[in-house]
Amino acid sequence: MKSGLRVLWATAAGILILALLNWNIFQKERLIEHGRTVLLELAPVDPRSLMQGDYMALRFAVANEIQQATDGNDSQDGRAVVKLDENNVAHFARIDDGNLPLQTGELRLRYRVRDSNGSGGAVRIATNAFFFEEGQGKIYETARYGEFRVSDSGDAILTQLRDEQFQVLGRSAVLN
Repeated sequence: MKSGLRVLWATAAGILILALLNWNIFQKERLIEHGRTVLLELAPVDPRSLMQGDYMALRFAVANEIQQATDGNDSQDGRAVVKLDENNVAHFARIDDGNLPLQTGELRLRYRVRDSNGSGGAVRIATNAFFFEEGQGKIYETARYGEFRVSDSGDAILTQLRDEQFQVLGRSAVLN
C-alpha cells in the first residue's frame, strides 16, 4: 500500500509540474501575441563580452537610467514608467510608485535587480542576452535596439534585435 501511495504522489507531483510549465508557456505565448511592441535602445557593453559564442550580451539604456534614478541602492525589483516616441522607442520617465496614473504614450516596464558579481545590484529588463544560431553573429553586430513585447503590467519578452534604421536583424526564433 505504501508503494502505491508513493506512485500516486509522484504522479500527482509530475502532473502539477507539467501543468505549471504549460501555464507559463501559455502566458509567454499570449504576451508575444498580444503584447505591445516596444524598442529599447542598447547601451554600450564591454566589447569583449558583446559576442560570446552563440549569444550577444545585452544592456539597455533604460536599465542604466533606472539604476541612476534609484541611486543604485535599491535592491528591490520594481516597475518603471517609460514614454514611447514615434518609433516606439522607450525613454525613461520615472520609477512607478503606483500613485500616478499613466499618461498618453506611457507604459509600465518591469525590472529586476540582480547581484552583478558581488558589485551591487544591476538592473535587468527581461534578459541580458540574445541567443542566435551558430555562425550568425555577424548579422547582429549592427544591433541598436532590442524589440520587446510588453504587457499592461510591464512584463516583457525580447523577440528580436533591430539596427539603427529600425530594420529587423536576422530572423526571430520567437516570432517565426
